[in-house]
Amino acid sequence: GTQLKDWLVLVTKGEGQGRILQRFPEKDWEDSPFPQGIELFCQPSGWQLVPERQPASFFVAVLTDINSERHYCACFTFWEGLDSPQVRGTPHSKLFAPKSLVVVSRLDYTEAFRNCLGLIYTVHVDGLSTPLETVIGNLLTCVIPVAGGSQRTITLGAGDRQVIQTPINDALPVSGSSVAQLFRQLGIVNVLYLFCAALTEHKILFLSSSYQRLTDACRGLLAIMFPLKYSFTYVPILPGKLLEVLSTPTPFIIGVNSFFRSETQELLDVIIADLDGGTVTIPECVHISLLPEPLLQQTQTALSMVLDPELEFSDQAFPPQSMNPSALKIQDKEIRAVFLWLFARLFQGYRWCLHIIRIHPEPVIRFHKAAFLGQRSLTEDDFLMKVLDGMAFAGFVSERGPPYRATDLFDDLVANHVERIRQEEACPHKVMNHVKELAEQLFKNENPYPAVAMHKVQRPSETSQSTDQSRTPFPVLDDVAVQLFIDHAVAKLKSSPPVVKAELKSMVPSGPPLGENGNVMANSARRLEVVRNCITYIFDNKMLEAKKLMPAVLRALKGRTARVCLTQELNQHVLQNRAVLDDQQFDYIVRMMNCTLQDCSHMDEHGIAATLLPLVTAFCRKLGAGITQFAYSCVQEHMVWTTMQFWEAMFYSDVQNHIKALYMETDDGNQVSNIREISALELAAEQNRLWPTLSKEMQMERVQKEESTVFSQAIHYANRMSYLLLPLDTSKNRLLRSSGLGDVESVSNSYVTNSIAGSMAESYDTESGFEDAESSDVANSVVRFINRFVDKVCNESGVTNEHLKALHTMIPDIVQMHIETLDAVHRESKRLPPIQKPKLLRPTLLPGEELVMDGMRVHLIPDGRDEATGQMGGPPLLPAEGAIFLTTYRLIFKGTPSDALVGEQIVTRSFPIASLTKEKRISVTLTMDQFVQEGLQLRSCTFQLMKIAFDEEVASDLAESFRKHLHKLRFPQHVQGTFAFTVGQSGKLVLEPKTKDKNQSLKTLSKNLVKNAKRTISRQYVGRKKEVPATWENRSNFQSELDEDEISVSEEVDQSALTLSSTIRSSDRQTMSNVVERACCRDYQRLGLGTLSNSLTRSKNEPFRISTANRMYTVCRSYPGLLIIPQNIPDSTIHRICRCYRQNRFPVVCWRHSRTKAVLLRSAGLHAKGVVSFFKSPNAPTAVPSQADSTSLEQEKYLQAIISSMPSYSESTGRNTLSGFTSTHMNTSGQNSPRGKWGSIRGSGRLSAYNPDIGTRLAGKESPQPNGGPNDPLFLRQQKAYLYIIGDKAQLKGGKQDSFQQWEVIPIEVCDVRQVKNSFKKLMKACVPSSQTTEPNMSFLRLLEDSEWMTLLHRVLQVSVLVVELLDTGSSVMVSLEDGWDVTTQVVSLVQLLSDPYYRTFDGFRLLVEKEWLSFGHRFSHRGAQTLGSQSSGFTPVFLQFLDCVHQIHLQFPMEFEFSQYYLKFLAYHYMSNRFRTFLLDSDYDRIELGVLYEEKSDRRNPQVCKSVWDYIDRLNKKAPVFYNYMYSPEDEEVLRPYTFISNLKVWDFYLEETLSDGPPYDWELRSRQESLAEETAEKADTGAPKSQRHIVWPCYDNLSKVMPDAITKLLQDLQNLEAELGQTSEKWKDTWDKIKTTQRTETKLESKPSFSSSLLMSSNLSHQRRSQGVCLQDSRVGSSIKLGLDCEASATSTPVAGRPSTSTLYSQFQSTESENRSFEGILYKRGALLKPWKPRWFVLDKTKHELRYYDSRQDKDCKGVIELSDVESVTVGTPTMGAPKNVEEKAFFDLKTSKRMYNLCAQESSNAQLWMDSIQSSLSDA
Repeated sequence: GTQLKDWLVLVTKGEGQGRILQRFPEKDWEDSPFPQGIELFCQPSGWQLVPERQPASFFVAVLTDINSERHYCACFTFWEGLDSPQVRGTPHSKLFAPKSLVVVSRLDYTEAFRNCLGLIYTVHVDGLSTPLETVIGNLLTCVIPVAGGSQRTITLGAGDRQVIQTPINDALPVSGSSVAQLFRQLGIVNVLYLFCAALTEHKILFLSSSYQRLTDACRGLLAIMFPLKYSFTYVPILPGKLLEVLSTPTPFIIGVNSFFRSETQELLDVIIADLDGGTVTIPECVHISLLPEPLLQQTQTALSMVLDPELEFSDQAFPPQSMNPSALKIQDKEIRAVFLWLFARLFQGYRWCLHIIRIHPEPVIRFHKAAFLGQRSLTEDDFLMKVLDGMAFAGFVSERGPPYRATDLFDDLVANHVERIRQEEACPHKVMNHVKELAEQLFKNENPYPAVAMHKVQRPSETSQSTDQSRTPFPVLDDVAVQLFIDHAVAKLKSSPPVVKAELKSMVPSGPPLGENGNVMANSARRLEVVRNCITYIFDNKMLEAKKLMPAVLRALKGRTARVCLTQELNQHVLQNRAVLDDQQFDYIVRMMNCTLQDCSHMDEHGIAATLLPLVTAFCRKLGAGITQFAYSCVQEHMVWTTMQFWEAMFYSDVQNHIKALYMETDDGNQVSNIREISALELAAEQNRLWPTLSKEMQMERVQKEESTVFSQAIHYANRMSYLLLPLDTSKNRLLRSSGLGDVESVSNSYVTNSIAGSMAESYDTESGFEDAESSDVANSVVRFINRFVDKVCNESGVTNEHLKALHTMIPDIVQMHIETLDAVHRESKRLPPIQKPKLLRPTLLPGEELVMDGMRVHLIPDGRDEATGQMGGPPLLPAEGAIFLTTYRLIFKGTPSDALVGEQIVTRSFPIASLTKEKRISVTLTMDQFVQEGLQLRSCTFQLMKIAFDEEVASDLAESFRKHLHKLRFPQHVQGTFAFTVGQSGKLVLEPKTKDKNQSLKTLSKNLVKNAKRTISRQYVGRKKEVPATWENRSNFQSELDEDEISVSEEVDQSALTLSSTIRSSDRQTMSNVVERACCRDYQRLGLGTLSNSLTRSKNEPFRISTANRMYTVCRSYPGLLIIPQNIPDSTIHRICRCYRQNRFPVVCWRHSRTKAVLLRSAGLHAKGVVSFFKSPNAPTAVPSQADSTSLEQEKYLQAIISSMPSYSESTGRNTLSGFTSTHMNTSGQNSPRGKWGSIRGSGRLSAYNPDIGTRLAGKESPQPNGGPNDPLFLRQQKAYLYIIGDKAQLKGGKQDSFQQWEVIPIEVCDVRQVKNSFKKLMKACVPSSQTTEPNMSFLRLLEDSEWMTLLHRVLQVSVLVVELLDTGSSVMVSLEDGWDVTTQVVSLVQLLSDPYYRTFDGFRLLVEKEWLSFGHRFSHRGAQTLGSQSSGFTPVFLQFLDCVHQIHLQFPMEFEFSQYYLKFLAYHYMSNRFRTFLLDSDYDRIELGVLYEEKSDRRNPQVCKSVWDYIDRLNKKAPVFYNYMYSPEDEEVLRPYTFISNLKVWDFYLEETLSDGPPYDWELRSRQESLAEETAEKADTGAPKSQRHIVWPCYDNLSKVMPDAITKLLQDLQNLEAELGQTSEKWKDTWDKIKTTQRTETKLESKPSFSSSLLMSSNLSHQRRSQGVCLQDSRVGSSIKLGLDCEASATSTPVAGRPSTSTLYSQFQSTESENRSFEGILYKRGALLKPWKPRWFVLDKTKHELRYYDSRQDKDCKGVIELSDVESVTVGTPTMGAPKNVEEKAFFDLKTSKRMYNLCAQESSNAQLWMDSIQSSLSDA
């Protein structure tokens, strides 16, 4: 037994802290020293005097001593009065000081302590007769048994009596009702958080204002952790003086009084549980791993059933009567039972993962964590991983591991109730029953004797507590008297016989073994079959069969069952530890092993690597005389072999088997045929039981045997490890690559490229010395790794020191020997013939494209796109093997799929070098081989990604030079180095022109101008040109002069090379205004913005003129030479104005609205400083300010000039108020979108491109009142502005607001170029991910959203639609954003596209791009990062973004564009490809400088090479209808207003498509060449075998438009083929198409019925389009003509023409099936044709299609016949004829006369017949 109390201490307040007055006994006990610091714990919040007497208090603190023994200190504190004359001011005040009685004990009996100390106090206060010394002496000497369920009555000799019960089993914690209290205070979820946090070693702090509650909460938390014991800092009550303990780095459970709450605030990593407030606060940086599901859910359910049983029945109509929760004490045990049940499930089967490595003298046991997690398939589970790694679990294993010991409730539960738990886990009620049973046992353990004899303990009388008489202070006790008591008791104890509690040891039950869990794939049987067959084929030498199965096997081996199956199958082919194979067999087996190991994690949780380990040393092949290569030399590249834990687990399991064998032999040599195999633990238990009975010699012998068994295993493992860690080629330093040392050049490209060998050693400890060069050779690092392993396992398993030393000397020799054998193997393996590889295929090249590097053999590896890998169905086209070719234009991979079953297909993936955006080195492991290859990942902005791994035959220096060449080609020194310029210049690889001076002077520019002119113009003219005066006005007769002067044109000019239209003669090229400007001038003339006629004849009233101020590019280098400016602004003004704008890009007119005459201007933003301050300099002379003012005045004048050019300005006063504007334009927006056009301008939060507080009248347009009137005070200014300036919000400080409201600024937030760049990067990663991922937040849609690409499109479109709207209502708009060449260009071009149908044709779109993008200086080269100089700026696809916007508009208005979607994709691709010169260079100035602008269309030398993308498109378009949109059917003057919400935008399929059959479909020459080649081969192959008409089309492989052309293309092709067969010259497709269209139209006009089958509406896929076909049916008196109106729906906010019904409702049959348009239907009898009987038919009258159809029956889907109503001449009453149905009245018959025949019909009754006749009649008249 143990003494109940070790010490009694009396503590009082000393100087500012506690001081011990007396302690009993004075000397320390022999077995336990006196704990330090008791005085701190008596008053944890500090010792203070108080003015009023406090009630006595009691709590228990816990101290942990140096041997981690816990001491329970019960503190009883009472207050004694002091007289304190020293306090000034209050001479007679009384103060009270605390005094504590403390019992220190190793036992935790709170109640008993409370009673005893209370008794001592009562004796003192009430002055009872018993001397205090006696009471204390008795207290210190009473002895209590530790456990065993006894009951002891004690008395302290003051007439008291109390009973103390001891728990039956000491191992189970005693909790009283503390657990239940804890749950009451914090709630279920919170306590579960704390529980998980404590198990995963986080820091936990309890706060409460009650000390006793802190102790109870900590006790409760520890109790629910059973069977794990908490082994870190545990201080339930921490004194304020020691608060710095809280910043310790180790985990803890600590309680602190809420008094110190503020001090706990700055703890960053501590979980704080506030018991009084019921909250648990988890800091942000702390992540608590929770229990795995479904355990968490089930635990919560069980707990809530215990704590709140009413919850379950709270909804029932008749809830059970008694549903109160159990009493607290019982509830406490029920909660603990739930946690026991939880642990039994968590640890079920743990004993099967214990390795026993020594039995004698002491059992040594290790836990195999990987196997445990693997078999429960919980390797991913964070919580369990952390628990198994934790200290508590290590303690659990060492305490519960031994197989022969006393067992407790948990051992029984985890072993014998597993089945029950598994069956019941899903049914909460059964779980509850089990919990109740467990709770009963727990309760019984704590309270073994239910009928407890009465306690009798005195309490102090009420009077003595309440009266505040000057009590006597607590007396000083006579320690001699107490000591006598103690000595007397000690002597008595010594004489009495020792109490021995018989500990019942028994064998610990293991429970059922961990089964394979049930979630093995269902279809694994088929896979296992494949694996087995393949292995059989290999060993039967049927290599071809095996080869076919191989890819399937490698795929199957991703599954665990297949891997296990493989190891079992291979095992059967091993005889006497050997299996000799031939080369091919060896190769296949090694491949399979590698594949099996490849997906294993380094933990090897399923033991696959462990079962393969003996096999890799068994399979081998003979290489030469006496030289054998084993499989292990080819499977070294796996993480598993470098993981120390793996080797340890392997070692221990082998040792266990050997030791088991050792005892199996000794025990029962005769009866080996045992019924069931005894597990090692059972065997060990038996041995432990016998141990005490053995003689000393026997014991020694057994210890020795075991020790030598372990030793021999250690030698064996040293060998095994050297096999797997030493690489085949040890001469090279194979660790270079992995450890990042050494240069890539020095890595050999030998058969095996590198090994991880000891490279992983550094990840275990950094002293492995990789840093010092001499030790970094392979042998040393392997020796070090093995040494570390041996040290660890031998120390753990008790190997003697002599043996350990012996091992250390052996290991280097073992390694050395092995290296020598490997050298021979390596030499021989070099001589093996290489494996046959597929031959390399040559790519087809474009004319002018040349190879820079010939094909290098590579593997194309799958990236994150699933389609090609066969994951989504379809054939696994990737991985493929082939070669990579580098040409001057492209990077091309061509090869065949690695999967033998898909081998006939050719895989091509290519992209233009100019579009390469990122290149990075990767290392790749191919499924087939184990070697890690060097590889490259190349990403292109044409949305292509190439992951290639170089074949081992490619030398690394070759790969390096490939990279260098690639870089050179990607970033040439100068634009002239790009493919568009070097094309066709054979021989020279890459031009490196002399670098030019950046800022060329004007002189050189004019020289260039002249030089270029000289090409085409005779000398004399050039001479004359020089004298021509500079300004346009004075040059009176300029235009006519040119016309009269027939200048001789030099011979080079080819007649075909006429510029844009043949009206402009080639001789006009001498003018300085070059071709592009000529085009722009033509456009300006079309728009009426100024003509090229001379100034005299020009009428003065034209508002605008073409200015030549910039003809030498002096005003603004990035503008074109001719600009449109207001008529009355002289050129001199321009020079001044332009300085206010960034890059000198001042406002110029670029388009004019034909109806409202409003103009669209573009410019850059104003200089950031604002105009005025820009000109003021600090020390400026006085004249300058006036100049500055004049500049801003001139700017205003300029804007005023623009405004006055508008006709509406001259005529308007206040008439066109905005209220009228809103009412007409808003109310048409239809009911579906009340917020109409402007809905998203304000309302879309952060995406909004508009500032919510725009101070413009525009803001009001958003939600007009029903009457269209203004709805907020902003609207008081009624008149709308004539000019709106769209400016960047950040830079609108400069221009001041015009007082007359004639112009107004709309500030918008504009997307920065950097944003576009980053967004595009993310878009590429979303569309073409580099690797597969299953993370939910990495899905395509999530990444697409994160890229914000759609948001940017939305912004640009939104601004554009706003501008369109403004222009359409007659206000001019000036777009002046950023530098005027990115967003401005996008907006301006989109506005023109939306407003002017001309730009939606081929010519118009070309013109738009040439005008707004090329001549107005969008920086194509800079944004496209096309040269070395712009490399750092990165690729920013502003133009691509514009094309995407056009694509969005095209989707919404498919009938408004002459060109197809393919045209846009084509432009997008070649914008990035650099194949044409069109999208190179940054401005016209640069183009003239390089002489690109004047170029003829094509060189004579090489007619195939097209320099301009437009010419190329023209050529192609003439040949074939690839770019044409058959649905083109434009409205006159149609203004498009697309929806711009993100929900209306679609991802462009250009980003997602891929055709692996022949690469990107945008280089047409390649397509035609490939087709002709394919036909040739097909002809050869055609040997009369029957050919199938069917063709399989694969996504991502075939080019859909080619293999499945649309109907019209197909018909046009067939037509051409037929014409060719007949030998006629085939007509151009366009002529054919136009003919068909015109005839069709005239037919439509002639016939008064719409023949919707006609080609005009060949648009069956129009269902989601907004342009629905409209039919307006007019009154029949006017004649039944049907007008085909192709209207916009009302919701498209265009105002419907008055008098026309809204057509969308009228005509919706393009979406519908016939069944929906049944105006009238029913059964009629119809007389058949001649001599045929009457038959009942189901007739349907369809007014919409204007026909009468009939069917066999109502259900019938197939129409039997149609009567066109347009053919019907009359409907008359008929008469019954022969064979008519009987019993039908006469009036039910009627006849229908059409132009073709007469129909006799009969209804069921006359009224019905009348209805039919009326309906038909009315539908006739409707027409």
